[in-house]
Amino acid sequence: MFRYFEQLSSRIAAPFMAESSRNSKVWQCRCGQPLFFRNSQCLACSAVLGYQPQQSRLSSLQPGPVVDTWLQDDNLDAGAFRRCANLDTPAACNWLIPAHSTAPLCVACSLNRTIPDLSITENHERWRKVETAKRRLVAQLISLGLRVVPKSIDEDNGLAFDFVGIDLEGNAPTTGHANGLVTLDIKEADDAHREKVRVQMREPYRTLLGHFRHEVGHYYWDRLIANSHWQTPFRDLFGDESASYADALDQYYQNGPRPDWQHTCVSAYATMHPWEDWAETWAHYLHMMDAVDTALGFGMSARELDLDYQPFPLSTLYDPEHPGGAAFLSFVNAWIELAGMLNELSRAMGQPDFYPFVLPPAVIAKLHFIHLVIQEEGGRADEVLQTP
Repeated sequence: MFRYFEQLSSRIAAPFMAESSRNSKVWQCRCGQPLFFRNSQCLACSAVLGYQPQQSRLSSLQPGPVVDTWLQDDNLDAGAFRRCANLDTPAACNWLIPAHSTAPLCVACSLNRTIPDLSITENHERWRKVETAKRRLVAQLISLGLRVVPKSIDEDNGLAFDFVGIDLEGNAPTTGHANGLVTLDIKEADDAHREKVRVQMREPYRTLLGHFRHEVGHYYWDRLIANSHWQTPFRDLFGDESASYADALDQYYQNGPRPDWQHTCVSAYATMHPWEDWAETWAHYLHMMDAVDTALGFGMSARELDLDYQPFPLSTLYDPEHPGGAAFLSFVNAWIELAGMLNELSRAMGQPDFYPFVLPPAVIAKLHFIHLVIQEEGGRADEVLQTP
């Protein structure tokens, strides 16, 4: 039997937690109160808080050497920072900017090309929810070493977000990605609307964070796979992306997914086109990494649970001979047990499964491929998986 954190701790937890909690989702205020990613003020002592994305650190702050600058209590040598200008907007951004920067917005907020119409009262809460999800996405991308460049700096290769509602003709926007621009219908922030669409589309999972992770998958395909040495192996694994996307879309919505999709893809929608298979699998890779990371941050353990899941063998991986293969496989097998535990907790509350997906061997190979692509680009993905 593969026991979740017994093996995970030996291969992942020690180096992972040793890096000054680089990817931790739990920090401590100077008063000892636990702090969480979205907090901007300590609930115990009212200390001002700020998140520094390059350090992946949420800290309590003290006044800096100049008015409106701040120092991190647990890292005074990092220098002075300013708080993002979106702190006092409905976005409620708690991120920090180096004091020497002239930018008013943090790296996450600088990705916005269009924000919701704030003359509509409902959009205040919607924007807050959207920005909370986007900040978590951006923090993870940075922690993996992936480049996050706003279109305002690099129009051709940068990333941007439009958060919009119906247009003047009454047409609702379509959530999607085009040339680095991610568009989101702001109504997706309404739980009732999103759940209605989820049921209509027969999707097992639909969240704001899930949207963002999927859509940036398309963006990073353009940045990391297109016209690179990865493109041929991508086609061998996911399929030929040069096939007509429009035809594939029509085929999918007229006839549905392939009958055997559960054996090859992480979701039904992933069968639509190789680009969608990549984006869906990319999103699941980010889901898995963040969830295991967060579990580690909370010190969660499943050592006493009797979960007799059959672990995947090395032969399942895209590259079974890769030197980091065993560590990645330990991570995947750990995720399977964590998801099983969390699904049971959800059921105990009468809620849908936390992770309503099954990962067949073919998807494990695709996840490993994505891991290797990210590791080559950012150089940080394997830090989570190294043996001590």
